[in-house]
Amino acid sequence: MESLDGFPIQLSLEDTLARLRIDKQRAEKLQANEIFKMALSLIHPRALFVPVPVTGRTGGTVSIGTADFTSRILAKNLDGRRTVFPYVLTIGEALETEARASTSVAGQFLLDELGNTAIESSINHLQSTISQEYGLKIISHMSPGQLDWSISQQRELFSLFGNVEDAIGVRLTDSLLMIPRKSVSGIMFPTEVPFVSCQLCRRPGCASRKAPYDEDAGKRYATESVQGC
Repeated sequence: MESLDGFPIQLSLEDTLARLRIDKQRAEKLQANEIFKMALSLIHPRALFVPVPVTGRTGGTVSIGTADFTSRILAKNLDGRRTVFPYVLTIGEALETEARASTSVAGQFLLDELGNTAIESSINHLQSTISQEYGLKIISHMSPGQLDWSISQQRELFSLFGNVEDAIGVRLTDSLLMIPRKSVSGIMFPTEVPFVSCQLCRRPGCASRKAPYDEDAGKRYATESVQGC
């Protein structure tokens, strides 16, 4: 098991303001530059990952180490893979604590979006780390709660790490949500071509969409579109 702590992330205030459709005048009134600097001081990325062997597959269930995961799409993605990389990643709780305390709704949105971007940058950093360390060209990932992989299997995923809270400060609630809220978990795996869960999702108006729905991908995975990435 390996942990990463305080690694660099890429954040752009200009890009974040554009996504939120905040113009220059409104940004100045909001004191966006000051909020951005504060956010940088509050974000503390930490990640945990472990190389685990794929030990079996039966239909839509794939065994990874000592845990079994039921997802036809995940099982297809891991077909032929010998080793995969379960992970848990967080940027800590300081940023969301500050966002909750803010009296400005626009300021809360800005802090939240900066947190989302920090998570994406952290995922990219983790992918790059695994790629370099294990000599892999392309790495994709899936998370519990995406497509046909139930969020209920968060416990099985966490069981592969031991005490995640002691390691990087992330815990599961009774409803299987992660605390701090700006945390993600999943399995990274080598692929010949990049896989993005959004390719199989037709949910309209999704602000978090990272790729358009791909009908050809749906055919390759022999599935109808799934409502919810």
